[in-house]
Amino acid sequence: MQSQPAFVKRVSESSGLSTVFKSTRDVKLLFLQRFFRLFAYGASFIILVHFLSSLGISDEHVGVFMTFTMLGDAVISFILTLVTDQLGRRKILAAGAILMATSGVVFSVSSTYWILVLVSVVGVISPSGNEIGPFRAIEESILSQLTEKDDRSDIFVWYTMCGTAGAAIGTITSGWIVQVLQSSATWNEINAYRIIFVLYAALGIVKLVLILLLSRNVELERKEPTYHEVIEMEDDDILSDTSDDDGDSYDGRKDSAQGPESKPKLPRAPPPAPTPMPLSRLQSILPDISSRSLSILFRLLLLFTLDSFASGMASPSWLTYFFTTYHHVTPSALGTLFFTTNVLATLSNFAALPMARRLGPLKTMAFTHLPSAIFLGLIPVPRAGGVGTWLSMAFLSLRACTQSMDQAPRQAFLAAAVRNEERTAVLGVVNIVKTLAQAGGIGTSGFFAERKLWTIMIGGAGLMKACYDLLILWTFLGVKDRDEEER
Repeated sequence: MQSQPAFVKRVSESSGLSTVFKSTRDVKLLFLQRFFRLFAYGASFIILVHFLSSLGISDEHVGVFMTFTMLGDAVISFILTLVTDQLGRRKILAAGAILMATSGVVFSVSSTYWILVLVSVVGVISPSGNEIGPFRAIEESILSQLTEKDDRSDIFVWYTMCGTAGAAIGTITSGWIVQVLQSSATWNEINAYRIIFVLYAALGIVKLVLILLLSRNVELERKEPTYHEVIEMEDDDILSDTSDDDGDSYDGRKDSAQGPESKPKLPRAPPPAPTPMPLSRLQSILPDISSRSLSILFRLLLLFTLDSFASGMASPSWLTYFFTTYHHVTPSALGTLFFTTNVLATLSNFAALPMARRLGPLKTMAFTHLPSAIFLGLIPVPRAGGVGTWLSMAFLSLRACTQSMDQAPRQAFLAAAVRNEERTAVLGVVNIVKTLAQAGGIGTSGFFAERKLWTIMIGGAGLMKACYDLLILWTFLGVKDRDEEER
């Protein structure tokens, strides 16, 4: 009877589940937000390219559309994450949820290319099924603040797991909904896709409700300066006090100087505070990042640019388009395929946890991400039809087994590499640059997809990702935890 509770306790601790149970209510709400957000992203990305193609838009224009989407997200997210801690984290998250719901509504009713481009630039539409908008940087900063250092790996694993689980359920739900509606005589292809965007808007509203339930603890803790009262005295008061030390002569002068009509002197009023200049106001809301953190940030940006450009070239939206146009996979089978890959990615996160504890976040990042890069490069090698199609699907599934194992260690590594008050801004800048690089990769993919150069597009992406894994291990091996150094 005693061995079973001990076994359960051991499993709970090794999986990080006990850390999640003891976490705060705000942490659990952030997990739910990520689940529903990635549910929406997973449901929309699998039909986004097909929806635009059904409107008569060419593959190159689809690539331009997704590039503009990523660029608009980068600009807006960059501005929001820089001022998030000053304006309020909950306010920025709520604004993003409103933009997300608005984007879903417009996509469900409009067919005009430039209106869709404008809404995707200003709003929140994920062309790749991955994170977009300011959400992730803010949430990771909050999780780092609300979690002890030793528990961060566990929390980030479950945070990542909630995202991949939401994306998995979103993809299979979207695939089967479209398959059922398209098989009905009363629904055409375009209207079946529009239903998914109605679901997307509804999930944005759910996310907004969850944000409103967050407490004040998610905001940045600021240390208020200590003020001491200073009494300012006039010169004659100082002289009087000094002469008081000389003896009785002071009392005689004081008595003769003061008459019945004399009044006590009032202290001087403090001088008015200077009016802050516009530049000073701007500097007051911008974060202060140390020179060492800037050095780390610069090196990270160079490497993440390479990885994110490759991610754009092999984004899930283009992979779904590859399987439907080259291998002629049906929507329901496509939804099931990406559901399987997301489930595998979800389960693989738990394997990353003991590796991160043993090897550290950096080595875990490189050693788990490298196999996924190799399998990605092999996806376009088999020919279409029969065994070739099944082999490509197998390579995609094998890639998923280690694809997201680096996410939680990478988040823990970034959180430890910078100071607490720098995290939101640094994570925001990292995500913005990654988004910009991914936008360039997605635009390049439109050029290759139009010409059916799948091997160059997907195989080249796998090669760049493999180079990234080796370079990040070589660059950052030996970087120390900033919080430990300060303590």
